[in-house]
Amino acid sequence: MRRAAAGGWIALAAAVPLGAQAGLPRLCDQPTTLTAAQQARLLRVSAVVKDVLERTGQRVALVSRSGLDLDRLGLRYSHSGYTARDSANGPWSVRQLYYACDAGQSRLFDQGLSGFLFGTNDPERGALSLVFLPPDAAERLERAVLDTRQALALLGATYSANAHAWSQRYQNCNQWTVELFAAAQGDLGPNADRAAAQQWLQAQGYAPSVIDLGFHPLLWLAALSPWLHHDDHPPEDLNAARYRVSMPASVEAFVRATVPGATRIEICHADQRVVVHHGWTPIAEGCHAGDMDTVVALD
Repeated sequence: MRRAAAGGWIALAAAVPLGAQAGLPRLCDQPTTLTAAQQARLLRVSAVVKDVLERTGQRVALVSRSGLDLDRLGLRYSHSGYTARDSANGPWSVRQLYYACDAGQSRLFDQGLSGFLFGTNDPERGALSLVFLPPDAAERLERAVLDTRQALALLGATYSANAHAWSQRYQNCNQWTVELFAAAQGDLGPNADRAAAQQWLQAQGYAPSVIDLGFHPLLWLAALSPWLHHDDHPPEDLNAARYRVSMPASVEAFVRATVPGATRIEICHADQRVVVHHGWTPIAEGCHAGDMDTVVALD
């Protein structure tokens, strides 16, 4: 079965030049083929990430990874989920929404951390963000993440990469991530549905990412993809060539604003180094280490 990460393709409308219709990327294409050396490199990066996770003493984290190049949209991360130490799929597997291309539907997918990293479009450089919660909040989150019934109850029936954050017509991966967070932290119960989760998020002031395309023809290009939709977006946003969607940046900002004591570790890799950066300030562009960062050599 071919699978496609469900978060990053919001970039399609901003990344495709006019006149390039024949070359539009297809969401169901297989991921970039990795050489043996690239796979070995990402396995070493994964080992560093797992070591960082173990050293925190935490059991669950919100995890986001870079995928497509979203710099044009001012975004570093495209795809999010949760990594749990006690996942039945193996320590620190990532539970996430994926779109199953062959089946034509969204599915809950547990994936080893290495496989999660393999989903990047650039195996030579990339970044990962980990957000941790204080004990009580972390316990609620872990319980929801590992409860398959709860996770499936919040899985939307129809996928759209640019799903409007307050619509239940479609869902993207980051929308599922934040709605599961709402079910956990809002104590909405194991039978909470998407309507209850969105109601809680709105009451708590969740603000989705605003994607300003800045050029109406890009909306027309987006319409060429079966994984991008417009009919869940309000006319005023479409008239302004704007999407309001859940992206890792908006999910992390909400967690930081609503959970006192939430912490963050950002990890990047480039050339022969991995840089580990603690705190909510972003890691330096180009994966350059700051004074307080840790550098691990990829031998």
